[in-house]
Amino acid sequence: MKRLYYFLTLFAGLTFSYNMYAQEKQATVFTLDQCIEYALKNAVSAQNATLDEEIAKAKVKETVGIGLPQVAGNVSVDHNEKLRRFFGTYIANPQPEDFTFFPSGIADAQDGDVLAAQSFFQLKSSGDAGLNINQIIFNGSYLVGLQASKAFKNLAYRNSTQTDEQIIQQVTKAYYGVLINKERTELFTSNIGRIDTLLRNTRAMVDNGFAEGIDADRIQVALNNLTTERDKFMNLNELGIVLLKFQMNYPMDEPFEVSGNIQEVQVNANVESYKENWDYKSRPDYQVLEANKRLQELNIKNNYAQSLPSISAFANLGYSTQSSNISGIFKTNSNASDDGFIGPDKWYGYSLFGVSLNMPIFTGLQRTYKIQQEKLTLQKINNGFTSLKSGIDLEIKQSTVNFENALKSLTAQKQNMELADKVARVTKIKYEQGVGSNLEVVDAEDSLRQSQTNFYNALFDAMIAKVDLDKAYGKLTVTEK
Repeated sequence: MKRLYYFLTLFAGLTFSYNMYAQEKQATVFTLDQCIEYALKNAVSAQNATLDEEIAKAKVKETVGIGLPQVAGNVSVDHNEKLRRFFGTYIANPQPEDFTFFPSGIADAQDGDVLAAQSFFQLKSSGDAGLNINQIIFNGSYLVGLQASKAFKNLAYRNSTQTDEQIIQQVTKAYYGVLINKERTELFTSNIGRIDTLLRNTRAMVDNGFAEGIDADRIQVALNNLTTERDKFMNLNELGIVLLKFQMNYPMDEPFEVSGNIQEVQVNANVESYKENWDYKSRPDYQVLEANKRLQELNIKNNYAQSLPSISAFANLGYSTQSSNISGIFKTNSNASDDGFIGPDKWYGYSLFGVSLNMPIFTGLQRTYKIQQEKLTLQKINNGFTSLKSGIDLEIKQSTVNFENALKSLTAQKQNMELADKVARVTKIKYEQGVGSNLEVVDAEDSLRQSQTNFYNALFDAMIAKVDLDKAYGKLTVTEK
């Protein structure tokens, strides 16, 4: 009895765990806005664009830091096992105004001889510890650099906006593809149900002698073809889900569904309203080019600023000592004094400060030709505006024509589908009443399926054309920067 209770408890626990796991694995349902929001946070290109923004922010702070006091510390310990010699001219009979390191009376030394001797002003070991402080007072290149760093940050934001626009366009198209396929899958199910009903009715008519067996066979063939086509379509539909996951950077092994239906998608648009207050600056790619132009202008300005004088203040503070050996450097003589002649093992402080002026005078015309190169680069960017405007005009024209054509095709295909549906219903009624042929019913059903396929293809083309039209006019919703 205990063993039975144990197994029942274990089975209940496993069942509960499985149910919890099944709940965790339920497919997450996304709307279009949720797909876009997820992609803007998780797509690799969006993440890299965000990182570029952070890099730009750090670059601004780095540039600002150049104008702050620059402090560097240094500590050194040197030992000269063999000191350098110093050289001087020997003066046999020095006068009071003569300065010489050599005492008179050196054997074999003649007046005017160059002699070498070991320095008695330097010991073999020395140590130094100090701080070097520098502060920019005026530097034209630094001031331009501050402006350029902010322009660089703006460029990173504009690139991020352009990346967001591309992500929105790609995700929206992939989402519409899944939505269309979802609708067509339901339509397949509806068509199969209708043909199956027709098949059962026909078989009943055959059993009652009101129809021939070949009539049921024809409908059975149509049902088999439709079922096979649905299965193939559902397999292909999985690729649409995979594509949407890829655009969003959503985990491929996680279940995923989309919500909504195609009736909620607005494919109509007043093209004339798009043209009102239209400006090229609405386009993210145009904004990126403007940011690049601003950077290039600042680059030229920086080259001019490098010809201006720069002023900076400096200060050096520290302590130094010398000793006849290394160990003496790390000893402090308590009897040492600041006069420099008592206590060789003491660390003596030193300090200096001042202001430096640096004025470029002649650089071999290097700056002149560098400025010339940068100005030519600016001309290329200006030429880029001309090319970009022409490309935008062409894209607007193409997207407008494609959108208008897509709407016309959608209207025509919708009418065709409605007519085909009417023909199929009338043909079925006539057949059931015995005044129509089975062949007419099969042909009408085939025409209906083809018209439905054409309609959904036209609808998808119209939805995609609307996205391209919004992109051409810079109307895709993007994250504000």
